[in-house]
Amino acid sequence: MKPHIHPVSRPVVYRDKAAGAAFLTHSTADSTKTVQWEDGNTYPVIDVEISSASHPFYTGKGRVVDTAGRVERFERRYGSRG
Repeated sequence: MKPHIHPVSRPVVYRDKAAGAAFLTHSTADSTKTVQWEDGNTYPVIDVEISSASHPFYTGKGRVVDTAGRVERFERRYGSRG
């Protein structure tokens, strides 16, 4: 690898505004805001609008789409090939 061309990876806390959850991970992103983590160390914090803690797909609170109705509507419009 070429030296000095890769961004620096550092520990960063991502905080989900919607769910109130936070997690510590490594990232190349940086922030001027900091937060004291559970281990007593201070890390940069990045606030995000949505994460796996609040996204409907991961929480199981997503709505169910009526796929049978879509298929029937498609067949009415374009005819069935059978």
